[in-house]
Amino acid sequence: MAALLEPGMLVRHPTQPDWGLGQVQSNIGNRVTVNFEHAGKRVIDLAQVDLLPVFGL
Repeated sequence: MAALLEPGMLVRHPTQPDWGLGQVQSNIGNRVTVNFEHAGKRVIDLAQVDLLPVFGL
């Protein structure tokens, strides 16, 4: 999944739906920085969480 996430892509966190829609800021190694609507900027370890890409908005 990590290779598919590029800056600008929209994602959701599977266990934190209240964070809202997030936009990928960077993807380095297994760590992705995402700016979420209601949770701000978060660094996500993709070894721990599979972010869900959002298409067609």
